[in-house]
Amino acid sequence: MSRVVLLDNEAVHALADPAHPKHRRVISHAVVVTRRKARAVPVSIAVPSAVRVEAGWDRTAPAWAFINRLRIADIPLDASHADAAAALRTRTRVSVADAHLGAIVRASNQVTVLTSDPGGMHLVAEGKPIEVVTL
Repeated sequence: MSRVVLLDNEAVHALADPAHPKHRRVISHAVVVTRRKARAVPVSIAVPSAVRVEAGWDRTAPAWAFINRLRIADIPLDASHADAAAALRTRTRVSVADAHLGAIVRASNQVTVLTSDPGGMHLVAEGKPIEVVTL
């Protein structure tokens, strides 16, 4: 069974900006993922596309060159995620990005979320066990 590490908006900004006060903490988690991959432990790091949009992460812009080198996968807001996110957003009144995160959490088996809003992540998980790393 593989684990996915998801980034929220704050984690994306912290990762992209070396001057961000939480940069080192997010980088350390990215290094852990890289080391686990090297040991053939199935783990990946990803960002929901709605979070990437909210954070302003344009993969074609030079300002995002560093974070692009980290091989963080996009998780698209496809039809099934969109339906789940829309229902979640109706129930909880969270942002579109958080609803997309929640849809991914609910569709995945082992999830870690790097976030500055642990309460919000538990809200969108709707009781599903997840690991939340507070930034």
